[in-house]
Amino acid sequence: MPRILTIGAAQTGPIARSETRRDAVERLIALLRQGAAAGCDLVVFPEAALTAFFPHWWIDDEAELDAWFEREMPSNETAPLFAEARRLGVGFHLGYCELAEEGGRRRRFNTAILVGKDGTTIGKYRKIHLPGHPDHQPWRPFQNLEKRYFETGDLGWPAWHAFGGVTGMMICNDRRWPEAWRVLGLQVVELVVLGYNTPRHDPSTPQHDRLAEFHNALSMQAGAYQNGCWVVGVAKAGTEEGVEQIGGSCIIAPTGEIVAQAISVADELVVARCDLDLCR
Repeated sequence: MPRILTIGAAQTGPIARSETRRDAVERLIALLRQGAAAGCDLVVFPEAALTAFFPHWWIDDEAELDAWFEREMPSNETAPLFAEARRLGVGFHLGYCELAEEGGRRRRFNTAILVGKDGTTIGKYRKIHLPGHPDHQPWRPFQNLEKRYFETGDLGWPAWHAFGGVTGMMICNDRRWPEAWRVLGLQVVELVVLGYNTPRHDPSTPQHDRLAEFHNALSMQAGAYQNGCWVVGVAKAGTEEGVEQIGGSCIIAPTGEIVAQAISVADELVVARCDLDLCR
């Protein structure tokens, strides 16, 4: 008997630097409600879904930097998303920037969580493959300072028995590296969910700009095919504070085939009925 999981890839358009957490959460709730109306069991949101992607800017002031991070999850601002998920009976994946107090020091991570239909957190992942550079490079039209603002994730790539199968998480740049896929594949993962904020232009290698969407899809389709799993990759897309970010949010079968894909760079939900038994 097939194990059908209906999944929504909830792409968002750009988030303005002036947009509040509450504004962003209202947009996520609207997408979650669309997912519920479409019969979704799980809705997948992007990387750093609550704010503009601040690693594109050099920030010296620690208090200003801290303002982009979440100290708890759920927080006062995000609690309505958890409550609505519980009311609707729909799980979700959420990427955000985490400020943790651990081992007597402050630690910052690029983080994602998986939340069940009852609104409780099933698991957490912290991004391991951090791209970009730690130093100030003002010659760039925008920067990628993830290596400055985040620590390397310390939770490994765990997999959870959730949503009727074995589920794992990645974040953005992780999808480009085979190690991430194999660690999950060796745990017999059946579903990988991931969010990304990927600029179309790379100032250091502009000759690759034309390949941005191709490499995005290629890495996820290859990971799905080589490891026999469903993949849901979700973008924060469009031109955000002057940085053009690709869309292409999609749901990919274990065959490597894209079965649903966003056609805009705005808030958009695409849905697929995913038979987890195809992973066999």
